[in-house]
Amino acid sequence: MLCLSSVHFDNRIPNWRKDIGATDTNVLALVLEGKVRYTLAGKSFILEKGELLFFPNGVIRAGENVEEDHQKITVLFRHEEEDAQQLPLLNAEPYVKCKIRKFEYMKRRFERLFYETVGDGKFQPWVVNGIFNEIVGIASREFESVEIAPSKQKLAGELQEYLVSHYRQPVNIEQVAALIHRSPNYTISLFREVTGLSPIQYVHQLRMKEACSMLSNSDLTVTEISNYLGYYDHSYFFRMFKKHTGVSPTEYRQSGTTPQAAFLNIN
Repeated sequence: MLCLSSVHFDNRIPNWRKDIGATDTNVLALVLEGKVRYTLAGKSFILEKGELLFFPNGVIRAGENVEEDHQKITVLFRHEEEDAQQLPLLNAEPYVKCKIRKFEYMKRRFERLFYETVGDGKFQPWVVNGIFNEIVGIASREFESVEIAPSKQKLAGELQEYLVSHYRQPVNIEQVAALIHRSPNYTISLFREVTGLSPIQYVHQLRMKEACSMLSNSDLTVTEISNYLGYYDHSYFFRMFKKHTGVSPTEYRQSGTTPQAAFLNIN
């Protein structure tokens, strides 16, 4: 499992520098303001505001201010072999960096992680580990999608917003494609490239998550839930639910399974 070692906030430190040497932890750094120069494995580059950097333990590194001071939060952590199998980010050599798409949110999470590690407030370990794992997960997603053009990410984001707002309605791919002024085939391909799912698969996933929540937290019958989610063919709703969760709606309700644990197949 991932193990957080420490969190450091370099807050406009004059003449900041990190002497050359090998790291004994993984390093994940987000620049909040200004610029900082890094030299990793003999290669120098500038890391600017909004950019995220990761390099694994053992890398020879050095760092210093560029012209003026900077603000940066650095997260140091270790991992086990099984983590590297699930998170390709941990296998990056000698480093990876990218511009964060939702910088303000990521900035707040890094800051919250730093503040939570100061002192020993009630339930601190749970809060710290929760934020830390979220940061690593988001970072992994950001680095994985670094090859996807920002224009494609923007279009896919517009489609996601529309589908989330209309997930109970029938999916008309021509209508969805018209929202971004592209052909249906291009729209499906673009959406799958960014999210890993087609628009229709994405809607089914939204519906199934809502179905899980309603089965757990409402007294509506399975038929009423099926109708609410737009599945007027109730046998089709049963088949889709079992495909996604591995159990029937009735079995799900009786078992009290949590929505997070229910999804076995989202394709």
